[in-house]
Amino acid sequence: MNNPLILIVEDEAKLAQLLHEYLSQENYRTHCIANGLDVVPWVESNSPALILLDVMLPGKDGMEICEEIRSFSQVPIIMVTARVDEIDRLLGLELGADDYICKPFHPREVVARVKAVLRRAQAPALGDTAQDVFDIDDDKHQAIYRGSLLELTVVEFRLLKKLLSRRGKVFSRDQLLDQLYDDHRIVNQRTIDTHIKKLRKKLELANPEESVIRSVYGVGYKVDI
Repeated sequence: MNNPLILIVEDEAKLAQLLHEYLSQENYRTHCIANGLDVVPWVESNSPALILLDVMLPGKDGMEICEEIRSFSQVPIIMVTARVDEIDRLLGLELGADDYICKPFHPREVVARVKAVLRRAQAPALGDTAQDVFDIDDDKHQAIYRGSLLELTVVEFRLLKKLLSRRGKVFSRDQLLDQLYDDHRIVNQRTIDTHIKKLRKKLELANPEESVIRSVYGVGYKVDI
């Protein structure tokens, strides 16, 4: 798709302009709407490739807008919210949102999420699976990601293998900890966060345009490809 059109629904003018500038640098076209009442009519008359939809809006909130749009369109929707309550996040996804991002955020993170969601939306119905993009060799203790050999520690290898074992399943920190050490040593749950951070960096070095490991607030981690 050439120069996809991104609808930015955001009532904070400065933030909307910032998102416009970052997305424009990546050759996306943008259209900005500040009032929730204007969103559905515009979407019905236009064909955006993706919608960045703020939750808190004047006129009509993002949750209601998302539900209305899903009644007639499957356009990808990324919810943008300042709420940290897990129920609100899950509700947004149950209404048909494809992803969510929480304020405050760096615009580059939004651009990365936009690319990832568009890539999934444009993929064939039988698109990539974890097995398509990863080659895990237990004998060699080796992981290849989209053709790139990952330099992983033993713990990172085991952690990645566990996450890949059930694509889309959210693993708690306790579940992941059980996989890491043969001697079943007692370690802090935050140890998982440290290993995840290092693993993410290595995955991003191999492919900066794809976000593989997702955090699920208050629960744990999952593979999202």
